[in-house]
Amino acid sequence: MSKLEKKLERFRSLNREMRLQLLLNYAKKFPDLPAELEEARDAGLNQVQECQTPLYLWVAVRDGQVTIHSYAPREAPTVRGFMGFLMEQLEGADADAVEALPRDLLDRMGLGEVLGVTRTRGLSSVVDRIRRDVSRARESSKSPEDPSN
Repeated sequence: MSKLEKKLERFRSLNREMRLQLLLNYAKKFPDLPAELEEARDAGLNQVQECQTPLYLWVAVRDGQVTIHSYAPREAPTVRGFMGFLMEQLEGADADAVEALPRDLLDRMGLGEVLGVTRTRGLSSVVDRIRRDVSRARESSKSPEDPSN
């Protein structure tokens, strides 16, 4: 069982209230946006449009490993919690594994019923965005002369 699968199982094993509490614990650990990305955020770059909360997301792939930076306001603890969870679970993960993330991740965590349809839809779009960004980063890093393309 992968690290992510273990965490998903942990969420699912809890009652509704405890699932939400665990999510909020991730919000408390949400890392600050690196200073070099603050100007881009302030300019409105990399905003996740599908999310009602002003959420900004940067995804990179270096040597096949994923790095994620994000910004969500402190007034959005649910979004911060989900992003904190994703960043903790996916930091340094293999790009193939990240591209294979299930779209129904929130349901697998047992959070779909806790968060409601609109929020679940917005946060699911974040998972889609991460998968797409990883795929794009991998494609852009391939050399046209590389025979493995």
